[in-house]
Amino acid sequence: MRSRKRRCSTPDPSGAGTETEGDVPTQPVVVTDTGDAHAHDGGTALTGYRGPVPEPVGPSTGELVQVSRTGDAIASGGSTAISGYVSELTVVQQAAPRERASWPHQVGVIPPRAQSFQHRAEVEQLRAAVASGGTAVLCQVLTGTGGVGKTQLAADYARAAWESGGVDVLVWITASTSSAAVSGYAQAGVEVLGADPGDPEQAAKTFLAWLEPKPDAKPCRWLVVLDDLADPANLRGLWPPTSPSGRTLVTTRRRDAALTGPDQRLVTVGLFTPDEAAAYLTATLAAHHRHEPADQLTALASDLGHLPLALAQAAAYLIDSALDCAAYRQLLADRSRTLADVLPEPDALPDDHAKTVAAAWSLSIERADRLRPAGLARPMLQLAAILDPNGIPAPVLTAPPALAYLTEHRTPGEDTSRSGRRRQASVQDSADALRCLHRLSLIDHTPATAHQAVRVHNLIQRAVRDSLPADQHDQLARIAADALIHAWPKAERDTALAGALRSNAAALTGQAKDALWHPDPHSVLYRTGGSLGRSGQVIAAIAHFRRLVAATRDRLGPDHPGTLVARYNLAVFRGEAGDAAGAADASADLLGDRERVLGPDHPDTLITRNALASWRGKAGDAAGAADAFADLLTDCLRVLGPDDPDTLVARNNLASWRGEAGDAAGAADASADLLADRERVLGPDHPDTLIARSNLAHWRGKLGNAAGAADAFADLLADRERVLGPDHPDTLIARSNLAHWRGEAGDAAGAADALADLLTDYLRVLGPDHPDTLNAQSGLASWRGLAGDAAGAADASADLLADYLRVLGPDHPDTLTARSNLAVLRGEAGDAAGAADASADLLADRERVLGPDHPDTLIARSNLAHWRGLAGDAAGAADALADLLTDYLRVLGPDHPDTLNAQSGLASWRGLAGDAAGAADASADLLADYLRVLGPDHPDTLTARSNRAHWRGETGGKNVE
Repeated sequence: MRSRKRRCSTPDPSGAGTETEGDVPTQPVVVTDTGDAHAHDGGTALTGYRGPVPEPVGPSTGELVQVSRTGDAIASGGSTAISGYVSELTVVQQAAPRERASWPHQVGVIPPRAQSFQHRAEVEQLRAAVASGGTAVLCQVLTGTGGVGKTQLAADYARAAWESGGVDVLVWITASTSSAAVSGYAQAGVEVLGADPGDPEQAAKTFLAWLEPKPDAKPCRWLVVLDDLADPANLRGLWPPTSPSGRTLVTTRRRDAALTGPDQRLVTVGLFTPDEAAAYLTATLAAHHRHEPADQLTALASDLGHLPLALAQAAAYLIDSALDCAAYRQLLADRSRTLADVLPEPDALPDDHAKTVAAAWSLSIERADRLRPAGLARPMLQLAAILDPNGIPAPVLTAPPALAYLTEHRTPGEDTSRSGRRRQASVQDSADALRCLHRLSLIDHTPATAHQAVRVHNLIQRAVRDSLPADQHDQLARIAADALIHAWPKAERDTALAGALRSNAAALTGQAKDALWHPDPHSVLYRTGGSLGRSGQVIAAIAHFRRLVAATRDRLGPDHPGTLVARYNLAVFRGEAGDAAGAADASADLLGDRERVLGPDHPDTLITRNALASWRGKAGDAAGAADAFADLLTDCLRVLGPDDPDTLVARNNLASWRGEAGDAAGAADASADLLADRERVLGPDHPDTLIARSNLAHWRGKLGNAAGAADAFADLLADRERVLGPDHPDTLIARSNLAHWRGEAGDAAGAADALADLLTDYLRVLGPDHPDTLNAQSGLASWRGLAGDAAGAADASADLLADYLRVLGPDHPDTLTARSNLAVLRGEAGDAAGAADASADLLADRERVLGPDHPDTLIARSNLAHWRGLAGDAAGAADALADLLTDYLRVLGPDHPDTLNAQSGLASWRGLAGDAAGAADASADLLADYLRVLGPDHPDTLTARSNRAHWRGETGGKNVE
């Protein structure tokens, strides 16, 4: 440095200054012929005029003083002496060389072992990475969300390496910032190499260079632990080198590609297993003489999502508060409390925790929010925080409502347009925001598993929800519901997706409080229950809509449209569960309220009349249903007009119930007329038009043209595959119908093969428990029996019945039908007596469940009579059928196919009982009715002609027509 002209003095030990000797020259003289000198024992060496200088004594302090044009001076005792006029003075401080630490040596402090530390699978995974020779994996990166115990695992690994003598130099560095990493390396350079502490960057470089393997140097077995790496960029130029004698271990929440490479392995640290979590809580509480029931500890571990940090802090809370586990779980479940309310205060955290669980992820969220696309990670995490932690379908988080929320709540000042407005978030922005959260281990984002693409720990969700103002929480709930509805397909071809959407809706409903009820009930509440029912879970659907009816009635009142809609759905699924009569009664009650509240001509009132008529028909009153639909159609024509879709639906249902009431020809004619109108109004490819084609083919088949029905279903199948896709439920139904009518046309083996192929697709698309899957299995067994394998078909039906009982329950109509089919197959396999006994049991249950006059109950009576006859009691069979015929005539009328079939059976058993003449007369009367009702070419008519001829022959008459 340059100094002004001044007289210099030396410090005096006593505190008084002493002037230097000699006179001060009046003019400065610069001497250039100078050299360097070194002073020892705290003295100063002078260069300049080469006069006698006393020999210094003692070790050097490293001070170098350069002066120009000076005389002799003597310094002692650590003081400085300068004589003469001083023009320039330069002082350079040089620290004394540090001694290098001897090996083994540790730099930095390994965090202490946590109380009740669990020996986890990751411990073995880390240690197994070092193969023979110790060079298998030179760098391992422990990654995972905050609180999973990465630092404890790294500390255990480092401690084990140190205590076993496996390393010569162990360095523990906190790498949360670049400067912290440099400081850690510099400290290692100072301690291990004696580097200058005054230049930390150079000391760090020196240490990293020393870690490089050198062919002639003694190898050092080193381990460098870089704990809590916040950003891979913090280690740019600071990664330890690859060395056969060195290992690097990094802990981080990041999962960037920059953390992987040929010599780096990413080790994902997950949650405790249930057993580990329970063991941790048990050991921690036992250390404080606390013992809780094992089931309560297991449940608490589940409540906390098996997160190690949460378990530790919850255990501390239990100990400090003296609460028992059950009481604490109730506190934890109280949604009015924040996560911070049920965990220790910051100054009472266990195991030297720096943060509470509630604050553990705040810094990660901030960092994620700064990654591109800036400002979207936080609102995206907010959306994920209110849905199912176990898996959120990707389409929900990229739906337009979700994108609108991201745009509105983008972090202020981030990525705005030139006009100052926030740029509209795109689908790609949404996906990128998810990747940002994934990189910070705040979520698990696996796009390949589209139905559960996003997973997030339930405590991260709770911490995020706790940070939301009440109004934003409510807005978020309705937007998430909107996104679910947008992502929910109308036709649930993908059962896995439908299940994931239902799970997310359930999670949202649990978190939304009252947000989904105001100003009106959100449609997601109804869609969830409908999806349950359509998937075959009708009992769950009933429970859902019972809760929804109660909730809407309590919140909105009994006459609110939302309450009435919930009641409508409850009635529907009561019917689907097999209680058609109960569904009809509930629909009748609802109809009265809708007529009072909405008026008789409101569309919802008309829909209720539609449902009421259908359930009455399914309860056994097909003729009554047809009459009700005729009345409904008149009002639909008046209110809605002839071309309204609901009017066309009424016409479709009227045709169907006319057919079910016995008028197959009328049903076919009405279906043909309806098809023409639907093609004109809706177009040939509309799903309702395709349904009309299906019904027309069905009734034509019922009229005896099985081959024509099969051809019509083949054409329909091609169009449904083109319009709806091969996996649409309606397409699968078309395949089932095609197989059925091929079998009815005489190709039982072909029908069985087609149903076997169909069953494979039903299992893939709808799953094993869907009613359509079970019905396909039932059809397959039946056609295999008709194709000749009655015993195999009976075995398959027995297995299938167990599934019906498990899925639908013992009283569901489909379960009862499965029992009927099993009885038939047993009889056809040769066990007529067993079939009769099974039919008797079935009849009792059908009478109890469906009533004595239900068509299915009457069919059970017919089958019982048949198998009793084949078991040897022909007279008894005839008597039973005579009684049955009386009820058929009363319930279904003389022209119903089931009535005619009962007459046919009665004639046959009379003949087999010995009354051939009576059988011949009855067959003649029956033939006349078949000709009148079904026409001369119907298979049943042809069978009747054959039977008449047979019994005439048995009486001695000519066996001619």
